Amino acid sequence: MRAARAVGAYDGALRAILHLFKYGRRPTLAAGLAALMRRDGTAVLRDADFVIPVPLHRRRRRVRGFNQAAALARRLDRPVLHALRRVRATPPQTRVPARRRRQNVRRAFGLAGTPTLARTRRRLRGARVVLIDDVATTGATLEACGRVLRAGGAAEVRALTLTKAVRRHTP
Repeated sequence: MRAARAVGAYDGALRAILHLFKYGRRPTLAAGLAALMRRDGTAVLRDADFVIPVPLHRRRRRVRGFNQAAALARRLDRPVLHALRRVRATPPQTRVPARRRRQNVRRAFGLAGTPTLARTRRRLRGARVVLIDDVATTGATLEACGRVLRAGGAAEVRALTLTKAVRRHTP
């Protein structure tokens, strides 16, 4: 990952709003949350050719009703490219121990073939792209997506997330 930025910690009010957005079926919150991402992610978004939302598996998207990363990406004032697809369902990263998260998302993503895989590759070739997601914990999902995008021809992959999980150390 060339650069990565999170707006804030996955804690307090931001965590509560994110839960309401994601699990409370409140996609209208995307506008305000994306405004925070635009404000604090200026350096990451600058000169990006595309923003690329991290995809959900179709079953999870059906249950949730929308893809929160895509809802945020649409409001970042950059062209959105749906270049990735989830090729296999995985348990949510929040349910997987940190040490197993990379393994959980290994080979879970591929290049999107809609309308054609060749078109996706042409658009990615040499592009500077920014992956968009709601939460970064270990970075495993972002890394897995970044590998697919670089293999697909992206020249540079950056990441912008709304929150970053904070590790709590106990004495």
